[in-house]
Amino acid sequence: MPRSTVATLAFVESPVQLLNVLEWAHSPGPLLGGVPAQPGPGAPDLSGLTVVVLSPTDPMSRGQLRRMAELARDAGTTVRWEEARGGLTAPLHTIGGLAPMLRRAERIVLGDPFSRYVHLLLTVARARDVVVVDDGTATMEFASQLAHGERLVRWHRRGSRAGARDLLFAPVAAVARRRLTPAHGRSVEVFSALPVEAPDGVTVTPHTFGWTRAHFGPPRLTKGADLVGTSLVETGIVDPASYLDAVALLARTHGVTRYFAHRRESPDKLRALHARTGLEIVRPDLPLELIASRGPVGRTILSFPSTVIHTLPLALAGTGVRVVVCDIDPRWLTDRASPRARGFLDGVTGTAREVHGLATVAA
Repeated sequence: MPRSTVATLAFVESPVQLLNVLEWAHSPGPLLGGVPAQPGPGAPDLSGLTVVVLSPTDPMSRGQLRRMAELARDAGTTVRWEEARGGLTAPLHTIGGLAPMLRRAERIVLGDPFSRYVHLLLTVARARDVVVVDDGTATMEFASQLAHGERLVRWHRRGSRAGARDLLFAPVAAVARRRLTPAHGRSVEVFSALPVEAPDGVTVTPHTFGWTRAHFGPPRLTKGADLVGTSLVETGIVDPASYLDAVALLARTHGVTRYFAHRRESPDKLRALHARTGLEIVRPDLPLELIASRGPVGRTILSFPSTVIHTLPLALAGTGVRVVVCDIDPRWLTDRASPRARGFLDGVTGTAREVHGLATVAA
């Protein structure tokens, strides 16, 4: 039978999170007695699902979220847009306005278990069921930290000292972590396309991009190769000059003609990249999984270690597109890159090789 979405409240802060909520809603559901649930006839009834968009401030994310919200509404989902970061009083106004819905919801679906905004909302919620959908490779880190009883910290900040804001927010984070831990009368599901280390009591449901393939594929293929950009420079992990050199070398070596920019990449970096390489810079108006499934797309897609080396092979299954991973040279890393960040990137690449059989190249 199709998954029930009665009295379900979802919170998203990025376009990919909203896509993955739709994928979750259209999926057959978790394993039942070790046997995958079978989808029922027709599309699921999504009238009980309300998606709350906690709108970010950067224009690229907002634009993609507007497009994804249109798709969600077309699929039968109620979408509520909140200017959650529109000033100092916006969080209080947003949480106050959502409080009645939070108390009534029987299930909470969220895309970012590290979000302080989500942590605040979880302190108000009374839902018995919590679902975490993919928010990139952070899902792997969340599951691992939950399994080992660690505090929830984003992977690129792991190993750094807690700041004053972290200490001030610690009580709220502790309550949120309890809400994200399965207990008597409370279930936790992780809906993921990535290999996750499932904590005891957590249900892991495979995310296969079935809705995306059914609605957007198959794509028209081009002769050239495409390169997927990364925000590792913006997060302080990779040195900007080294990244530019690597992209230039990959473009020459593999016949790359287009560069799909990550929504967090800075305009200055992209201008420098275009001036150096001559690549066509594409700023997608939807998550890359949808763009690639719709096409046109290169027969080869190269990507640095990121979520897409796990999601694109699923979204493009059976299309003939080849996904290749570009290794991160340790010499590109900045002094701010913690040992945990280096190991995490290696793990993302290693698991993609094992799960999807992807080839790797060096730059």
